[in-house]
Amino acid sequence: MVRITVWNESEHKGKAYPDGMSRAIKEGLDLNDGFEVVCAYLDEDQQGLPDALLNETDVLIWWGHSKHEKVRDDLVEKIIKRVNEGMGIIFLHSAHFSKAFRKLMGTHCSLRWREKEGEAERIWTVDPYHPIARGVEQGFRLDGDEMYGEHFDIPTPDALVFIGWFSGGNVFRSGCTFTRGQGRIFYFQPGHETFPIFYDENIRQIMENACLWAAKKDEGTTDFEANPKCIHERVPLEEICPKTKKKFFGI
Repeated sequence: MVRITVWNESEHKGKAYPDGMSRAIKEGLDLNDGFEVVCAYLDEDQQGLPDALLNETDVLIWWGHSKHEKVRDDLVEKIIKRVNEGMGIIFLHSAHFSKAFRKLMGTHCSLRWREKEGEAERIWTVDPYHPIARGVEQGFRLDGDEMYGEHFDIPTPDALVFIGWFSGGNVFRSGCTFTRGQGRIFYFQPGHETFPIFYDENIRQIMENACLWAAKKDEGTTDFEANPKCIHERVPLEEICPKTKKKFFGI
């Protein structure tokens, strides 16, 4: 049994998540009978992570946005200690600016961002052999997301599993793995609270895979086999800008 704690600074109920974002994440993970999932929140006793819960957690999923500085430093130190001891941890979206992630990375973890009303994103698998990529559709599309763009100020990842491309032109290292001590870390970019991303089947597959990987329950690679030929893709996935066609091809 993999014991998973989904931590969030609030429930984030709204149009995208009528029952709350954390509950949507939990709902997806509950489909795996081998997971035991609980939700925890910043406004709960001991900021949602009393020692009894933290010490029994195999994988901690962390989502934060505007209340990073409200997380107590002593709790951050406990989390980092647990990671070094072997607890897996998954940082989602704006958790890149959480105290724990920045301390584990040792960098500013800054990036470019753009929200507006959202824009389309495609998630491309660049390491199809990695266990986190198992069963994930190549280049799947999210119709709305907050843009995160390079440069992302993080150390070189142990593995770069996914790259995100946004319709506004930006790209981002959307799925990165790291190791600290005995613990495994996965940073995953999609997940802004105003877009119903955690209901997407590919996102749910990635979350399940990431929990198994972070808990060291899935050590094997995927069954992906590379095509020995270069694949000619005649039809683009997105519309090619007419101005670009005219400029370069005279049509």
